[in-house]
Amino acid sequence: MIDTIKLTLDGTMFAILRKEDFQKDTNNTTRGYFKYVNNPTKGELLRGIYKPRITMTKRFNCSMTFGPTLTIELSLPKLMFGNNFVELVDNDFEVVAEKLSNVLKEMGILVYTDKLINAPVSSIHYSKNIILNDGLTPYILINKIQDSNIRLSLDVDRSQFRNDGYCYKWHANSYEIAFYDKLHDLLKSKTSPKRAEEKDNEIQLKLFEAIKKKEKFEVLRMEVRLNNRQMTKRLFKTIGISSDQTFKDMFNLEYSKKVLLHYIQGLETNRPTILNYSATNAKNLITDLIINNPRLKPQKILMLFGLRQALEHYTERELRGIFNPKNYHIWYRLMRSTKKIVTPNQLSPLNIIKEKINEFKPISTLDFDKLMLNNDK
Repeated sequence: MIDTIKLTLDGTMFAILRKEDFQKDTNNTTRGYFKYVNNPTKGELLRGIYKPRITMTKRFNCSMTFGPTLTIELSLPKLMFGNNFVELVDNDFEVVAEKLSNVLKEMGILVYTDKLINAPVSSIHYSKNIILNDGLTPYILINKIQDSNIRLSLDVDRSQFRNDGYCYKWHANSYEIAFYDKLHDLLKSKTSPKRAEEKDNEIQLKLFEAIKKKEKFEVLRMEVRLNNRQMTKRLFKTIGISSDQTFKDMFNLEYSKKVLLHYIQGLETNRPTILNYSATNAKNLITDLIINNPRLKPQKILMLFGLRQALEHYTERELRGIFNPKNYHIWYRLMRSTKKIVTPNQLSPLNIIKEKINEFKPISTLDFDKLMLNNDK
């Protein structure tokens, strides 16, 4: 569902009741542009008090009048539950909007609920927590995804393999896709909040300490972070969503599901199927290639055999980088051919994630309470 969202309000949609609660951003010295912030403190988060991050800017607009703009950035599940392990559903929207309006008033900002409902969304993070309780761990899945090192599109400028393999993400200026181990991220926050993937993790540091882990469970989290309205509009057009991009409109479980599936399917399409096959030894590998692909010539069989062996030691991108850029067309032709081969027991790590997203069963407080009881026996 939705996790982090950023709403942008013009001067007609809000009123500041206590200006003294805002601090001037001294890092901004642009003439004719002023920036003030009102953010939660670490102490408040540790005491379980969650507040949005508020930024008010004042600048000259196109009509040469000095107009204020307010941005409200927050994790909606943390606002409602004090954590983002529990996930929201569509029916929660009215309660969420009312809660946000009340919290803003406590912070000295008056925004009526009807204004919030229709507020434009400038940034949104769609996400899903995937519980693994069959011995599979996020670390295994993340490393399998990283093995293929797929470039999703030309505008992705870098990928990061962080926190000793517990987080992997693709970054572009307008969006970001992340897979990470949620429990490990909480652990990182205790020692170094800056190294954690999530902001304001302090509020949920005690989330899993209440559980006596007699029965181990793991949580893999996937997030698609759409950083501006242009990117959101472009993506929605691609996946067939018509949206006004208001708070009420974007608070939609089906939108979240479509966005996450779009990127999972993109990863799956580009992942060489030969990566999903693991033979017990080299002899079995070449035998299985021959038996399952009787029309392939010996030269191609040996080429695929060598490629699979090489991928045991290099990621796809590392292997591609070894070759002369002038020969990249040969490389891409080879990788296309791998998608046509047949191998037994082709189980992609992405299938597990895709199945959970297709099911898209939100995690509720009842699920969490049940989990605590099961681990307290």
